[in-house]
Amino acid sequence: MTPQSSMPSDTSKHAVPSERVRACNDAPVRDDGEFVLYWMIAFRRTEWNFALQRAVAWADELHKPLVIFEPLRVGYQWASDRLHRFVIDGMADNAKRIEKIKGRGVLYYPYVEPEADADKGLLAVLAEQACVVVTDDYPAFFLPRMIAAVAQRLPVRLESVDSNGLLPLRATDEVFTTAYSFRRFLQKELPPHLERDPRPDPLKGLDLPSIKSLPKDIQRRWPPVSDKLLAGDAEALADLPIDHGVAVVDERGGAEAARKRLRYFFEGPIVEYAAGANQPDEDTRSNLSPYLHFGHVSSHELFAELMKREEWTPERLSKQARGKREGWWGASPGAEAWLDEMITWRELGYNMTSHTDDYDRYESLPDWALKTLEDHLSDKRQHVYSLEEFEQAATHDELWNAAQTQLLREGRIHNYLRMLWGKKILEWTEHPQNALAVMIELNNRYALDGRDPNSYSGIFWCLGRYDRAWGPEREVFGKVRYMSSENTARKLHVKDYLKRYAPSTEPASAR
Repeated sequence: MTPQSSMPSDTSKHAVPSERVRACNDAPVRDDGEFVLYWMIAFRRTEWNFALQRAVAWADELHKPLVIFEPLRVGYQWASDRLHRFVIDGMADNAKRIEKIKGRGVLYYPYVEPEADADKGLLAVLAEQACVVVTDDYPAFFLPRMIAAVAQRLPVRLESVDSNGLLPLRATDEVFTTAYSFRRFLQKELPPHLERDPRPDPLKGLDLPSIKSLPKDIQRRWPPVSDKLLAGDAEALADLPIDHGVAVVDERGGAEAARKRLRYFFEGPIVEYAAGANQPDEDTRSNLSPYLHFGHVSSHELFAELMKREEWTPERLSKQARGKREGWWGASPGAEAWLDEMITWRELGYNMTSHTDDYDRYESLPDWALKTLEDHLSDKRQHVYSLEEFEQAATHDELWNAAQTQLLREGRIHNYLRMLWGKKILEWTEHPQNALAVMIELNNRYALDGRDPNSYSGIFWCLGRYDRAWGPEREVFGKVRYMSSENTARKLHVKDYLKRYAPSTEPASAR
């Protein structure tokens, strides 16, 4: 057996920065195992993936085959046709990719539970045959609790690897309370990490011992995902015990669709991003957040591709930025604006969720926000709606209804209108805690990028997180920033948006 302190050589071409690797238990690495196991649960891709790269490093050092095990449970909260279809699209891409390197010692084992708890025991059986298990260090939803619980039961070393963003989660122990303070930190500390990318293709050039299949008893008890499900068969999806009231969307999941989208965005709309990103009738958004959330594309790949097009080098970084949103990267205005969203705002949420356990609870709001909302609990609400009325886009407000309808139909809301969406829920509920519960339920059930650190940032921003006290003090909101549909309609071009997303008269569950 290999001692716990042992690890793949830091000089290996597959080496992963040490601050991205975390041992989850005290079990040993076993030289006599049959294979190295990569338990793929968040970074569902075969490229630009530090976790897969770490598993490859172990397989290369131990000279063992690599098994990539990608499971999908049916028992998690908000499991639905929409979310399952998006994830399974990614499985189909992964299967196709790994089929091309068949015979190089890599086996892909995608598994979709046919019923709740059907996967019970599968990871343990695989781990019993493994030398070491590597998984994804994702800091939100149920994944951290699942990894912690599993780690103590495995007979071999379990490592979790951070491939979330450009800044490693453990590059700081500080929880940043504003985008400005986090941006200042990034401008000082991020540059060295920009030189430590994951390998674009960690499976390239592998020559590991052959592995054709897992033992037949494992395959009989836990058969891999069917070809029908991988191919998008609607009946096969309908057979699963998940929420069939949240329908699939037209947008396909997976790495191939993510790359198609990034090419489209970088070849055109990003030029207008700085000026037009807030206009709902203009296609200037990247629409990449679902692919980032499900791990179908890496922020490292997005950064590398954009900066290649910008002909950018690190020498263009400004030393005078001091927390400003524009000017630090030395890139075009559209690129600067988008990078601030993709790195500063996205990774600010990852900073919070990786260092706190209460990121999704009302009590985690800043003290000033809790106090001002408490001060205004007795204020009269002109309108109060139930969860069901919100869900069905059945309010008096035409613009809010359109935003909710876009969420129901497409699994997304235009970014600026998403802020208005949350602010109005705060205004139209009896208690801000109720507002938070409504936002989390609707976002996590319907949004393709829900259940993500970044989406929790957006929800809690509506209640004061990452913001400051504003005046004048208002009814219900107190000193929390206020937004109105009337002002929003004056600022944005909403005429076509309102036409496109006019609510249907039939209930959302019927669509």
